[in-house]
Amino acid sequence: MPTYDDYDGVYFSIQAIRLYNPEIIDSVEFIIIDNNPEGSHASALKHFSNSSASIKYVAYSGQVGPANSKNRVFKEAATPYVLCMDSHVLFEAGTLKKLLDYYDQNPETQNLLQGPLLYDDAKTISTHYDPNWRGQCYGTWATDERAKDKNAQPFMIEMCGCGVFSCRKDAWLGFNENFRGFGAEEGYIQEKFRQAGHQTLCLPFFRWMHRFGRPDGVKYPIRLWDKVRNYFIAFEELGMNVQGIYDHFLKETNIGKLQLEKLHNEALALTSLEKEINYEI
Repeated sequence: MPTYDDYDGVYFSIQAIRLYNPEIIDSVEFIIIDNNPEGSHASALKHFSNSSASIKYVAYSGQVGPANSKNRVFKEAATPYVLCMDSHVLFEAGTLKKLLDYYDQNPETQNLLQGPLLYDDAKTISTHYDPNWRGQCYGTWATDERAKDKNAQPFMIEMCGCGVFSCRKDAWLGFNENFRGFGAEEGYIQEKFRQAGHQTLCLPFFRWMHRFGRPDGVKYPIRLWDKVRNYFIAFEELGMNVQGIYDHFLKETNIGKLQLEKLHNEALALTSLEKEINYEI
């Protein structure tokens, strides 16, 4: 799990897994990617990681933002299967055993695995994102009725929130290393798997509860320009139509067309350079 000044979230997320999914503990290594290792929560995180040999603390002061921190999760993982989760997520009892059973039954899967978001009432779920723009973000939560039965068969989804996802370590395709700050994960990583010939599946049993409330505020920086830049990088890399980015941010923010074009050109330069490097390799 990546984290940025969220000791409480890390502590309760890991301890909840230990308490309510104890049957899988001997098969699990916990990895904490601290994206602010000089911050006020770092000392407590290090101390907590020393409480068990199964917890690994990694200081990561590179690019600040969830995408690069999540890439680091896969780099540090020593297991064949990796579950990447926000540092404030809870799972129902038995969920992680079912996930490991799924991998036992599909050991060579190259798919990206996700599951329904469980809301605070512990009943209502959302299963995926619809590809719409709202609130400076691409994707709006939606629900497929099939997932209301936790024993239902997995089904394909186009995009989803990235608070929880899982795949084989060697199947991870990675977020673009040029992302910085917050934004553009959702839709991007699922489309990347799809273009590589794989799928993103919703596993109805793979339910996760996410703490959205932040009464003390979000600690990591969220900059509008970073978000827009990330979207341009994501869309250009995958050959997606960028017109929606222009339309949405011109309407919803005070960013002007010239500023958007500047960010777009920067993204074009980065993606062109990246393609040249990959070609040379």
